Amino acid sequence: MKKIATTNAPAAIGPYSQAVVCGGLVYTSGQIALDPATAALAGDDIVTQTEQVMKNLDAVLTAAGSSFEKAVKTTCFLANISDFAAFNEIYGKYFTSKPARSCVAVKDLPKGALVEVEVIAEV
Repeated sequence: MKKIATTNAPAAIGPYSQAVVCGGLVYTSGQIALDPATAALAGDDIVTQTEQVMKNLDAVLTAAGSSFEKAVKTTCFLANISDFAAFNEIYGKYFTSKPARSCVAVKDLPKGALVEVEVIAEV
C-alpha cells in the first residue's frame, strides 16, 4: 500500500491521506473545492466549486499515476440536489469514460462546501 501526497491539491484537513494506491487501484479521499495555494474555498457557486474539485482530483490522480480516463467508480456528494444539473455538466467534461457513479445530497459538507467527489481508478 502506498500513500499519495501532492502539493498540487489541498492538504488533508484531518488524519487521512489524499489517496492510497493498493492492488492496482487508487482510492482518493473526497475532494472539496479548496484552493491548494490558499486553503480557502474556491467560489460560492456549484460551477466554480465543481471546477476546483476536478482540478484537485486531477492533481491527486496524476500524483498516483492515474487519470480521469482510468476512473472506475466515483462517489459524489452535493449539499443541494437542485445543483445536480449544473454539477453534472462540469462532471461530464472530465469523466468522459463514464465510470460507475453514485451521487447523493447530504446535509452538510466540510467547510461549507457545495460539492465533494471521491474516485476509485486504475493505476
